[in-house]
Amino acid sequence: MFRPLTMLAFATLPAAALATQATQPAPSAKLAETVHQEMQTQTGEPPKRIRSVTLTGNEKCPPSTSNEVVVCNRLDPNEQYRVPKELRRPPEVPAKNQSWVNRAQTVDEVGRTAGGLPNTCSAVGTGGQTGCAQMNARQWYLERQAIKRAEQAGTSPPPQD
Repeated sequence: MFRPLTMLAFATLPAAALATQATQPAPSAKLAETVHQEMQTQTGEPPKRIRSVTLTGNEKCPPSTSNEVVVCNRLDPNEQYRVPKELRRPPEVPAKNQSWVNRAQTVDEVGRTAGGLPNTCSAVGTGGQTGCAQMNARQWYLERQAIKRAEQAGTSPPPQD
């Protein structure tokens, strides 16, 4: 008597399982995302596209797909309309791109110091010691500028002698 009942139960079990699978809701976005991650780990290939999105206000990060990764960054409302910090200072011009006026001035300063002319703070030549105060003031000013730039950039200032 138990044999026909067990056979009937085994025969109807697969049909009942298929019926419950058909009535389940579609997978959610999170499930789809994990499917994309599993596919990537199986293939071992990196995503074809990486997109960086800057969000302001209450914007939501767009969802990623199997071919792209979306990286979201939220912008501070106070900094929203400001020029980025890395672009606020003009870049320093390399020597090969400077004008001939600046190059001639540099050559003139080097020549004056080497020649011991007045106001050059040099032990060579007459009147060379008269420029030591100017040189110290200029050095102090340049050190202060370097400290201010380092504070604005958020790095530690250069070491002092």
